[in-house]
Amino acid sequence: MLFTNPAASRRPYGPALQRVMNLATARESRQWLAGWRQLRSGGTPLYALPHLARQLGLGQLHLKDESARSPLASFKVLGAPVALLRLVLRQWPGAGWAPVDLLAGRHADVLASFTAISATDGNHGRALAAAAQSMGCRCVIVLHAHVSAEREQPIRALGAEVVRITGNYDDSVQEAERLARAHGWWVVSDTSYEGYEDIPRDVMQGYGILVDELLEQAPERGDGACPFTHVLLQGGVGGLAAGVVAPLWERYGEQRPTFIAVEPDQADCLLQSAIAGRASRATGGVDSVMAGLACGETSPLAWRFLQPAVDLFMTVSDAQAEEAMRTLAAGAAGDVPVLSGESGAAGLAGLAALMADPALAAQAGLGPDARVLLISTEGATAPGVYEAITGRSPASVLQAQAEWQARPLHA
Repeated sequence: MLFTNPAASRRPYGPALQRVMNLATARESRQWLAGWRQLRSGGTPLYALPHLARQLGLGQLHLKDESARSPLASFKVLGAPVALLRLVLRQWPGAGWAPVDLLAGRHADVLASFTAISATDGNHGRALAAAAQSMGCRCVIVLHAHVSAEREQPIRALGAEVVRITGNYDDSVQEAERLARAHGWWVVSDTSYEGYEDIPRDVMQGYGILVDELLEQAPERGDGACPFTHVLLQGGVGGLAAGVVAPLWERYGEQRPTFIAVEPDQADCLLQSAIAGRASRATGGVDSVMAGLACGETSPLAWRFLQPAVDLFMTVSDAQAEEAMRTLAAGAAGDVPVLSGESGAAGLAGLAALMADPALAAQAGLGPDARVLLISTEGATAPGVYEAITGRSPASVLQAQAEWQARPLHA
């Protein structure tokens, strides 16, 4: 389904939104994480996919590959650590601690009694556990019934305590909040709710690091317009989408790109929010192979940024996401092979669906003049699931990618 958002407009990025999220804070967050051992130096690559662009009927197609961000293989490693750092600094305002020292564990003796807790579908909890381990504080992660053991094990390996519940992601969010109240712990969540916005804001600011990198990587245009006419963004609760929309909107104002949010058919909370005109719930059971997007309720804070700026909302099936994973793994007709997980490939799934239907492509303004950006938000965070879907091991895809990069001029 594709829905045109009647509330979207092209206007300057307002001061009220800028006070909440801005490029300057994204750059500061980038500096804070620059030396963290869980991040690979240099950011993530921005790949041109010219062959796939021609196949789809587009002018240009670029993909930012978040599988290369960290051994944790997900963009989430930008959000939870930044939020935990800012939370700790707020709790010890006079300590004068430097973020680099916190991430190096130099204040672990003081933080040993500090506990962070969060619900997760996998990637956010893994990132929070990694940050807590580096800083020396305790971490508790709540997992719902649909989170696989394959996703649970890496979280435990990072020293986090895991609490298992029945129910879905939204149930795990409620359980994390209950446990935090009962024990005096701190919820570090990427979704907001009434009275809880500071930490989700900090998580989204961390995601803005992506855009700060993009502004350095993307080809400059002489007319000052954004290098991309369209940006497809994964849905979930809306945190990533808001974290990317806000700084691009701030940078380009009325010349911002067209934003398209993509969600699973059964986890369409953002699309339903656009229809209702307010942050709303999904209509389905939210059980999707796109585990990181299987969220039933929109983050109200994220919605403040998405409602006025996301032009179109759409859903894709699990089968479409799986086909997009295979397309990226293979490298389309000579493009670089990309290791993209179930949620990571959702943007391409949406783009392919739009371009397969001329009426939908026209509705989205997509055609031979379009310059499209995709963000592959994760790699093979569940290697067994990845191989079952693509028929390729993660190692074989990375080997093919390395061989492609070694070719002269990537011919």
